[in-house]
Amino acid sequence: MEAATNLFARRGYEGTTTRQIAQRAGVNEAIIFRHFPSKEDLYWAIVEDQCREKDSKGRPSHFSETADNDREFFRAIAEEILRRNTREMRLSRLLLFTALENHRLAHRFFRTYVAEYFDLLAHQIRRRIREGSFRRVNPLLAARGLIGMVTYHFLIQELFGGKRFTKFDPRVVSATLTDIWLRGMTGANARHPGGRN
Repeated sequence: MEAATNLFARRGYEGTTTRQIAQRAGVNEAIIFRHFPSKEDLYWAIVEDQCREKDSKGRPSHFSETADNDREFFRAIAEEILRRNTREMRLSRLLLFTALENHRLAHRFFRTYVAEYFDLLAHQIRRRIREGSFRRVNPLLAARGLIGMVTYHFLIQELFGGKRFTKFDPRVVSATLTDIWLRGMTGANARHPGGRN
């Protein structure tokens, strides 16, 4: 699996053959199919293994304890996503290749590992709209807006080489992007740092 992970992360799903994996691992190709019925099964096992390995405190349920402080709640999720993506470049590359090459696996990954973050954010946004603290917008689109800013920053820094020119502290990035997003959600008079907006 280690050999396959490195090849998939460098060449993508379509660009990697089971023969190449076997050669890299120093085994016969038949050994792979003894453990995994197909290349797709091997790929998904790697994605699951990578996600499970990094899944300790980053699960959505971990953030519910800060739900009464908008800035901290949204900032903590933004920082976790940013740190996880940066820390686990192989997983990030695997998932980007998945989205570009194999939609069935991309959809499966989204349903299994990503949708719950959007659901958690949308639930919180919906609640704050009902309370009159957030402007009336589509909660799912608003959730995608925040995660989109964080993800785009990661892409610029890590995949397009932005970190060679400018280094950013993930905590500062997540706080800054969250503040920008919150001002859009609450209006120009939103309080900046601190407690409940």
